[in-house]
Amino acid sequence: MAMVSGIRMSFHRQLFVLLLTISWSIILCFIGFQYLREKQYKSAFLNAQLQLYNRYTLEAVQSGLSYEEYIAVHEKPFDDLRVSIIALDGSVIYDNMIPLDSLDNHRYRPEVESALRDGVGYRIGRLSASDGREYFYSATRGERVIMRTAIPYSSALRELLKADWSFLGIMIAISFVMSVLAYFATRRIGKTIERLNRFADKAKNGESFDEKEPFPNDELGSISNHIVQLYAQWQQTIKDRDLEHEVAMREEQEKIRIKRQLTNNINHELKTPVASIGVCLETLLSGINLSEEKKQELIERCYTNNERLRRLLSDVSLITRMEDGSAIIGKEKIELNEILAEIADELDVMPEDERMTLHADFSERVVIEGNLLLVGSIFRNLTENSMAYSGGKNIFISLVGNNDNECRIRFEDDGCGVEEQELPRLFERFYRVDKGRSRKKGGTGLGLAIVKHAVQFHGGKIVASNRPGGGLRFDFSLGKLSVESHNA
Repeated sequence: MAMVSGIRMSFHRQLFVLLLTISWSIILCFIGFQYLREKQYKSAFLNAQLQLYNRYTLEAVQSGLSYEEYIAVHEKPFDDLRVSIIALDGSVIYDNMIPLDSLDNHRYRPEVESALRDGVGYRIGRLSASDGREYFYSATRGERVIMRTAIPYSSALRELLKADWSFLGIMIAISFVMSVLAYFATRRIGKTIERLNRFADKAKNGESFDEKEPFPNDELGSISNHIVQLYAQWQQTIKDRDLEHEVAMREEQEKIRIKRQLTNNINHELKTPVASIGVCLETLLSGINLSEEKKQELIERCYTNNERLRRLLSDVSLITRMEDGSAIIGKEKIELNEILAEIADELDVMPEDERMTLHADFSERVVIEGNLLLVGSIFRNLTENSMAYSGGKNIFISLVGNNDNECRIRFEDDGCGVEEQELPRLFERFYRVDKGRSRKKGGTGLGLAIVKHAVQFHGGKIVASNRPGGGLRFDFSLGKLSVESHNA
């Protein structure tokens, strides 16, 4: 079965046709009513003139004058006026145009019936049965007779009774102008509806509505603009949500990658001390005759590697806690000046050939809100890193900046520094500039990674660079809780 699809009319045209149909129907009804009303008014006015003549004639006849004489002498309101006098039984007594013997009974003529019933009556354009002509009749009842006058329904009478077409022409012209205005008004509304329809199609498909032209400055346009703006905001929210989800997924993937890398690195770092401890224990348990000095050496080697394992596990545990978030790490008020004093005391008791001299330049008392263990690990790991790898003699810690939001600190040593290409990788886990030397010093490769995580945990950033006078420099910031200043 074939389907015939008709052309869909636009909303603008549908609205315009509907409005045009309703308006022109009202206008045509008004014009028709006005035409009939005007014609009825003119007919009533003509009838009133004839009725007046009829009454004057009846009064003259009833006063005793001869109706033939009165009709012949007195002026008639219209030329060719036919005058008939009819008895109450319908017989014609007098007619000024037609012989009486040719006239039948007029009892049932419409205007005569109306006059007998109501006293007056008229009929427009009735054909006369006596002479075959069309007349305008007007009848008036008297005491004994009925006076009837008639005007031939000629072209002149038709012209008199027709409606005033100038008024109707003005009405049609006004209606045409209103139709043109309605066209433009409906076109404006129709365009708005069509744009809303296009917007609805795009919204249904989840597409963006990129039309730059604003909607008209009216209530419908205002509503349309609000709808489009709400949709744009919703789309932006969806985009932001998807972007956040994508970023979160990337971060999650990065965490998984880092954890996998950390696991592999830990596995690699554990092999050496575990293998060394295993070899020492196997040698001690093998029953081989060893000197006391050799046994002591093997035991010390087991202890050194065990201590390395302990430090490695402790550092891994600390990094894991920081990555798990602040919910499991407590915070308290910490005075940085006290931490630096403790580190200075620890350095003073170390052997002279291993220690470095700490020079602290804090001109004020600095208090932050943080974790004491993590903040201490920042300064201790930087200090141990300098002692193990810099080859210098002095450490300089200075307060570069201090305000209500953060404090900026600079940590320097006067050692050998590192190559420029090595600087970006210093904070990577298990990254060593000199791998062999690092293992001999007992480092885990996680010290600077812990420093970076601890700084970030306290809302700061850290950057490594070479000190102009030689050595390594670390610039970092820590979030502040409060600051109390005093003269140093």
